[in-house]
Amino acid sequence: MSQSCERRSLAWGSARLFCAAILSLSVTTTLAGPREQAKRIHDRIAGVPPAESVLTDMAADISGGDPEAAAYTAMENRHFYDVTIKNMAMPWTNEAQTAFAPLNDYVATVVGLIRDDADFRRVLYDDVIYIAPGVSPAYSPSSNAHYEAIEDQNLDLSQALEERLQSNMHGGEVPPQATAGVLTTRQAAKAFFKDGTNRAMFRFTLMNHMCRDLEQVKDISLSPDRIRQDVSRSPGGDSRIYQNSCVGCHTGMDPMAQAFAYYNYQYDGDADPDGENGRLIYNTAGETDPETDSRVTAKHRINAETFPYGYIITDDQWDNYWRQGKNQVLGWDFAPVDPNIDGSGSGMKSLGKELAGSRAFAECQVKKVFRTVCLRPPTTSSDHDQIDSMVTSLSNSGFQLKRSFADAAVYCSTDVQ
Repeated sequence: MSQSCERRSLAWGSARLFCAAILSLSVTTTLAGPREQAKRIHDRIAGVPPAESVLTDMAADISGGDPEAAAYTAMENRHFYDVTIKNMAMPWTNEAQTAFAPLNDYVATVVGLIRDDADFRRVLYDDVIYIAPGVSPAYSPSSNAHYEAIEDQNLDLSQALEERLQSNMHGGEVPPQATAGVLTTRQAAKAFFKDGTNRAMFRFTLMNHMCRDLEQVKDISLSPDRIRQDVSRSPGGDSRIYQNSCVGCHTGMDPMAQAFAYYNYQYDGDADPDGENGRLIYNTAGETDPETDSRVTAKHRINAETFPYGYIITDDQWDNYWRQGKNQVLGWDFAPVDPNIDGSGSGMKSLGKELAGSRAFAECQVKKVFRTVCLRPPTTSSDHDQIDSMVTSLSNSGFQLKRSFADAAVYCSTDVQ
């Protein structure tokens, strides 16, 4: 090729790149416009395109400098409740952490609290559950059929669900003082109280509502005085494993999991091995488990011969050892629910209040919302600044989680994918 031809070729290539850059800038500018921003907010919140009239209203709000109002308009779409929130909350309700499961009382209660702009901290301690009156079969403490019927009939969750006292729905098995929001729903009991030692309830509550697994919070510097008898002090014949690993999780977990001492998930293991027709039970004052001769359920004394000198649970008194040591960073006094609870208490309700009052709880909720709406986890310094801002906004709103959805949707509406 001659030098003149080469120069013409390079000039043509440069012109094409320049034109492409101009076109890209034009597209980016278009994407950032009010209508495109409104559409993206609606798509992220509801998962479906907005109607033309809705898009126009949302774009007008954005043009007027109020993109949050546009986000709240998007939340009026039923799919925000039927799909977005449901898919976000469903993995919290099973050990497999899958979203592919039938609607249940745990998810319905999360949906209802968000829809009603309730203080979302109630999710861990209140006497609350959401049902759909008039749907047959009616709610049952030993079946999920009511919620499956809601789903089968494709009912609008933004309209069908109504709040009820959970203690009135358990057939008298669980009194008001023993309720703890979604933690004492039938689905949570089936998933985390079925068999075992009830420690699963603590671990999955930590994962689902504090965004930490045990490995992230283990601390071998704390006292091991509350570790139960079923934990070997010399697993595999090597006591160093216990001292350097096992003790790190159990020193914090066992004192708090003691709050579950009076609970169990009761089912017929022979006729119903999967526990589909089981129910949550609670040993009230005066009830005695024949195997423990106390209110403590038998599962809390299994494998006692593993280390007979270990701690023996005699009641549901819990203590938060994580208020000391490395886990002080979880921010236990960020937004106290009850000033009378300061690191110790009795039963699940008070433990739920302890957890719900932490900064880790608030931060976990906004991170889950951010990932749901933005379709990615926070990664950049700007993202993490946004998370901090959303935590403050959530607290200032009285823990109304729709506030977090609006904040995340507006922040991510200018993302160019």
